[in-house]
Amino acid sequence: MKLRGTHGGLNILVEPGDTALTVAGALNARADLLAAHITVEIQGDADPAALEAVLGAVRAAGGTPGRVRAPRVSVPAPTATALPGGAQGSVRTQIVPGNIRSGFRGEYPGNVIVLGDVNPGAELVAGGDVIVLGALRGVAHAGVGGSGEAIVWARPIASQQIRIGDAVARAPEGSNLSHLQRREGTAPAEIARLQDGQIVIDVQK
Repeated sequence: MKLRGTHGGLNILVEPGDTALTVAGALNARADLLAAHITVEIQGDADPAALEAVLGAVRAAGGTPGRVRAPRVSVPAPTATALPGGAQGSVRTQIVPGNIRSGFRGEYPGNVIVLGDVNPGAELVAGGDVIVLGALRGVAHAGVGGSGEAIVWARPIASQQIRIGDAVARAPEGSNLSHLQRREGTAPAEIARLQDGQIVIDVQK
């Protein structure tokens, strides 16, 4: 992680090797700098827990999280309808600000990170990972095209259905996927991945 002062406030770069623990430790020592307008940048395949730790530290210090930006690369534009707030652009990791309402369907060629909740009746389809920093209650399909390495990450995963690659997990009628197999733990962050061809949800500590 790198910090850089700008005329508009502070810029925090979250790098692929960063974790929630290392980010929290570094920012706790620099809490006096966080009471400002903060721009967060994501480099490569950053850990979503590290991004969440940055946003949490900024809010705890009285700062204002501003834009969250991902590096731009040359890939085709998403085939989705316009994103909430009018976000556009061809990026490997697409950032969606705020909550996703019922009825929205978004398709992304790479990873997608939602900085809020995904409500029931919404659907996210991604060639890479689906990361939701709030609750995932809508439908998510990660790894479109058969990628078994993709994940779905949310706080919590409470969908009626998620897909990873060609695998599908559906909740029993009147329930949601919060009752899928998990490892022991009480942390609200959950990650779904393929294991022996089946979708398994683990609780992250």
